[in-house]
Amino acid sequence: MSYAKPRFRHPRLPKNELGYTVADYDGAISTLCAGCGHDSISGAIRNACFLSSIPPHRIAKLSGIGCSSKMPTYFLGKSHGFNSVHGRMPSVATGASVANRDLTYVGVSGDGDTASLGMGQFVHLIRRNVNMTYIVANNGCYGLTKGQDSATADLGSLSKYGAANPFEGIDLASLALLQGASFVGRSFSGDKEQLEPMIRAAMAHQGFAFIDVVSPCVTFANHSGATKSYAATRDRLDAMSLDFVPMRDEIRAQFDPGTSQSVTLHDGSVIHLHKASDDLRTDDRSAALMYLQESKDDGKYLTGLIHLDPNSQDLTHTLSLATKPLNELGKYELCPGCWVLNSIHEVLR
Repeated sequence: MSYAKPRFRHPRLPKNELGYTVADYDGAISTLCAGCGHDSISGAIRNACFLSSIPPHRIAKLSGIGCSSKMPTYFLGKSHGFNSVHGRMPSVATGASVANRDLTYVGVSGDGDTASLGMGQFVHLIRRNVNMTYIVANNGCYGLTKGQDSATADLGSLSKYGAANPFEGIDLASLALLQGASFVGRSFSGDKEQLEPMIRAAMAHQGFAFIDVVSPCVTFANHSGATKSYAATRDRLDAMSLDFVPMRDEIRAQFDPGTSQSVTLHDGSVIHLHKASDDLRTDDRSAALMYLQESKDDGKYLTGLIHLDPNSQDLTHTLSLATKPLNELGKYELCPGCWVLNSIHEVLR
């Protein structure tokens, strides 16, 4: 079996303004579970970069640890990339953006990587308004360590083993709003028509852009009551400790703004999505928070552009940093001489 993508491309593939085809934004073949929503997010990022005509070599993709943090391997294979330590992607993103403001930064994280180990760094990334797009592939569980509930798991949700989650889940979109994020959105991995333009808008935004994407886990979201669930299979096959991940079809959903839709997941459970209406004032932070809470009280996931600050200024402007990337500054710009240091000393006396 071959795991290499063919190099042949159809000669009539559409090209963007730079002359690139969408294949120029491809990455390696995904090794995630078949039907995983994360692959849909990878595809949306790829398409968004293609449609926005961003040169692949002018993009830096960053991640931490987890299923979601493997995703940058599967898109933009010709871009810069850095896979950091668990929860520490914000530090790398901050340092990189300060050193080179000319790149487009795309951070991909998970609910564990952001809401648990990386929570402290995440809120400071928002506070500093680092110019980047930060996407969380949110499935409410730890997919690499046998599906334990993550910090975003909803209260009362059933784990793979049938145990109900006793804790209230962290709403990352609300947290981002409260911390002052200048762009906040939420989408569903199966809603390509909504997710792609949202990512394009986030990458064009000057400042920190946060997108919370509901992305179902096909392996650890099975209802314990199912007769062919993983838990029931282990009970019947006492001598075997083998997991089988069945082939799944990608979940998709398209519906109009201001309406709701129920989406049945692979395990038979149902999530209720509500797409923000067109009359939502995205520049009103308080109204956005209230709208999020009302949707949560109704048991729905509010999706769409939730908040946008059109007057946002990112970290490099706030600190009045060099306009040129550090690797493009000359010797005398980096080391202007002792007389400059002496003049600074005089000012501080």
